[in-house]
Amino acid sequence: MSQIVKNIKPVFEETVFPVVKLLNKIGITPNILTVTGLILVGISSFFILKGNFFVGALFLIAGNLCDAIDGVLARRFNKSSTFGAFLDSVIDRISDFLPLIAIGIFYIKNDYMLILSIYTAFISLMVSYTRARAEGLGIDCKVGVLERTERSVILILTLLFDIVTIGLIAIAIGATLTVFQRIYCVYKNS
Repeated sequence: MSQIVKNIKPVFEETVFPVVKLLNKIGITPNILTVTGLILVGISSFFILKGNFFVGALFLIAGNLCDAIDGVLARRFNKSSTFGAFLDSVIDRISDFLPLIAIGIFYIKNDYMLILSIYTAFISLMVSYTRARAEGLGIDCKVGVLERTERSVILILTLLFDIVTIGLIAIAIGATLTVFQRIYCVYKNS
């Protein structure tokens, strides 16, 4: 987690706590929020696929908020579980992949954009894989210039302002650097 996200996280959690408290009171579980977030990202991807980037970005914001709030709900109300952590990680990967592939399909006749969106989706998944694989080897590897939160913010902003090419390039470069940082982290610590 980047230093910026580390600094914002406590403020965010306090801000959303009244909503989280209400969700807990009405019986919403972290896993329900996780799946709801995926559904919203799926709707976002549909709008992106149709070229309505602004509406796609709005649904992507909603999906990402569900993803952020599910963890707060799990931690604050002692609803964490091994399955919940697993489900959250799997759905995060799907949520990373869907909008990027939707962009690629939207630009299917533009070879440059198609290849860029496919590469961006691939390298974004590799960011997560390198950390998971490092942790599977017992190495703490939470390094990198562009983790999931930063990639999501870049994607959302560039969708909102219809500068998707810039967003894909920024994510592709940052994610590639992060993968190499994590490879070096494992090399240095093994």
